[in-house]
Amino acid sequence: MSVIKHLEQRVGVFIDTQNLYHSAKNIYRSKVNFGKIVDDAVGGRRLVRAVAYVIATESGEENAFFEALTKMKIETKVKDLQIFGSGAKKADWDVGLAVDAVKLAPKLDAVILVTGDGDFVPLVEYLQMHEGCQVEVVSFGKSTSAKLIEAADHFMDLDESPAKFLLRNSRK
Repeated sequence: MSVIKHLEQRVGVFIDTQNLYHSAKNIYRSKVNFGKIVDDAVGGRRLVRAVAYVIATESGEENAFFEALTKMKIETKVKDLQIFGSGAKKADWDVGLAVDAVKLAPKLDAVILVTGDGDFVPLVEYLQMHEGCQVEVVSFGKSTSAKLIEAADHFMDLDESPAKFLLRNSRK
């Protein structure tokens, strides 16, 4: 589908940080350059807000990463990692991201979801149908739900130029 992008469009970017982090780690054994992704996805349009949904651990080792996002003008929303009595861990921002996208949608022409998670299909459909937003998805195609790609007005596949969106020398 052909999507129209113009410089006056008001754009909001909502980043499912864990989803992209794990995709880059599993597919490329690398880390993500979130600043480059936001710049390319916005494409010179009017960025209203970019929000990364992140998880804090007890060790705090991710604090430098959070500061780097802030320096890139990406707002961070932080949730603590939940650890249950059984030892199971949970870190999920899906509902928070969806609620923020719905709340900001009236101020946006385009919503960019940086995720490959198919759970966001109902959000995409809601934003298109009820808010009149153009919804774009940005993710690594190899780990993106086919239903999410199909629902979006535009899909930017990071797998087409992975080196452009990954941090160099981040192999572990």
